[in-house]
Amino acid sequence: MTEYDVIVIGAGAAGLMCAAQAGQRGRRVLVVDHAKKPGRKILISGGGRCNFTNYDVTASNFLCENPHFVKSALAQYSQWDFIGLVATHGVAYHERDHGQLFCDDSAKDIVNLLLAECDQATISQRYRCEVHDIEQEEAGFRLKLNGEPVRCQSLVVATGGLSMPKLGATPFGYQLAEQFGLKVLPTRAALVPYTLHQEDKTRFADISGVSVPCSITTESGVCFTENLLFTHRGLSGPAVLQTSSFWQPGEAVTIDLLPSESLKDVLVAMRDKHPNQTLKTSLSRLFPKRLVEVLIARDSLPDKPLKQLDDKQLDQLHHYFHQWSIAPNGTEGYRTAEVTLGGVDTHAISSKTLEARDIPGLYFIGEVLDVTGWLGGYNFQWAWSSGWVAGQHV
Repeated sequence: MTEYDVIVIGAGAAGLMCAAQAGQRGRRVLVVDHAKKPGRKILISGGGRCNFTNYDVTASNFLCENPHFVKSALAQYSQWDFIGLVATHGVAYHERDHGQLFCDDSAKDIVNLLLAECDQATISQRYRCEVHDIEQEEAGFRLKLNGEPVRCQSLVVATGGLSMPKLGATPFGYQLAEQFGLKVLPTRAALVPYTLHQEDKTRFADISGVSVPCSITTESGVCFTENLLFTHRGLSGPAVLQTSSFWQPGEAVTIDLLPSESLKDVLVAMRDKHPNQTLKTSLSRLFPKRLVEVLIARDSLPDKPLKQLDDKQLDQLHHYFHQWSIAPNGTEGYRTAEVTLGGVDTHAISSKTLEARDIPGLYFIGEVLDVTGWLGGYNFQWAWSSGWVAGQHV
């Protein structure tokens, strides 16, 4: 029977990082995945450019039932460490809004970086490999890979969450955790577009593709100021994806379509200069014309000269654009979600090593854990940090 020091289940961002680190420490490592190739989710991320980390990463950028859990791993291996690794491999990158870092060329650069790190230690890799019959032994674990029995001292679960099932996402990691008596917190899609009720879908059908800066606030008070994108299914864009992680079914969200200014003040100033200018013309200078046309037609906004608008009407318009409340029908679910909220309860995992507290040699890293980052490179940073930390201890 073939024996390894470490077997890593999952050849994604966290799994490859862990394997590389363990291998470079001299451990005999095998990485297995049921996919055909490694890093499939990396390759499609960031529109094919991979938003691999962020200049500003703190524990506050993550959702976790155990809010202090991420601090140790992020401190042990920070965004600056991964940025340094990227530079070492000569990967060109650039900064976008909010400190987000993307590859200049292709997400393949990140996958190639990870594989090059693995090659430094001659790590074994098996793809199209099914894992089953995992059992704990006195000195580690015994399992079968495509029916072949193997042994390892340390077993690392880096199987990800349920998002993007077309890429092969499965609940394998959660089932394995439960097999060993670990609690798995309820999961749901996160960083995902909202769907709308049929009435609202019909209302906004003509503005699919229109994008506008806004602030979106959930009923719990969480607010993000980013772009909102109207789609044929509902609402998307960074502001929606960010708030979706905090939204609960049945709740409404409040949208401020002009977060940087007071609409009433702007309209009063316009009225003073151009009293005969219509409301439609005035609003079209602030918002996309197609959006204004739909709002006036569908919601019967008073399209008349500004000089005919009294203070009450201006207050109503101000409230309409700054506190537009809409209740999503739901989300698009795991099909388009970037990540999974919930997962293996981190109270049972050491924050310093990522090892299960009561099961020596069993490690959980990456998205399979109850750790969900904001949009903007934070989930990849969690993959690098958790993978690196586990790689030092397996």
